[in-house]
Amino acid sequence: MIDAGSNLAGRIHAAIADGRTLVMGILNVTPDSFSDGGRFDAPERALAHAREMLAEGADIIDIGGESTRPGAEPVDADAEIARVVPVIEAITAELDVPVSIDTMKPEVMRAAVAAGATMINDVNALRAPGALEAATELQVPVCLMHMQGQPRTMQHDPHYDNVVEDLLQFFHQRIAQCVEAGLDQRLLIADPGFGFGKTLEHNLALLAGLDRFATLGVPILAGISRKSMLGKITGREAADDRLPASIAAAMLAAERGANIIRVHDVAETVDALKVLQAVRVHQSSANSALR
Repeated sequence: MIDAGSNLAGRIHAAIADGRTLVMGILNVTPDSFSDGGRFDAPERALAHAREMLAEGADIIDIGGESTRPGAEPVDADAEIARVVPVIEAITAELDVPVSIDTMKPEVMRAAVAAGATMINDVNALRAPGALEAATELQVPVCLMHMQGQPRTMQHDPHYDNVVEDLLQFFHQRIAQCVEAGLDQRLLIADPGFGFGKTLEHNLALLAGLDRFATLGVPILAGISRKSMLGKITGREAADDRLPASIAAAMLAAERGANIIRVHDVAETVDALKVLQAVRVHQSSANSALR
């Protein structure tokens, strides 16, 4: 899996060099995720949705077997493995698309990569016992997400001195620790964790200041799709009603330097990003002509 992981890292960095924002499609094989819980918890339905997202332009499929919505109860490793491994095996056997495993647990990381996953997406930034060692052993790209607290408690009065500065400090330290443990920095990705132990004001500050995270020297992933922050802004209580706000947030994140956008609505996000990319190409050509 080292070659597969290195290949995906190369594809991510090549897209960044070309100025293209990648789209990560969300595939929750859980009964209780905040937006699509229970819709894709059977392997055949999950595979069908993966086919659909790939056809719509997804660059990566992110598979999760444990809900991390606020207040979610934990799932043991065996149950999580039983949910995700059949889906990973089915997708990688049929589809030519990189698969990411959304997990905090080292046992699940190992089982998922053995089944064909080539990326780890960890909302706990490899802080669980054994997680950093597992990732170092597997040598695939890893997204380190910031979360204050745990899913069950993370929205209980989150506090920061300065949310952007605090998260930058967190990531600088965590990246250094991962590199020291043996993970190549080219394998690392940072996600500020919108909605994970943050108030609406914290989330808005992070989105407004997302360009600051370029100083980390790693790709930036933004996951804002259908989140409650968008419901608070728009008054849309149902997650499925937040598509326009999700597209707006994705575009703002991409304009501010997000390299990967994690979304439920792949086709709509891909189309929006094509417009942004066209403007970027035009602007680059116009700037070159002036030199």
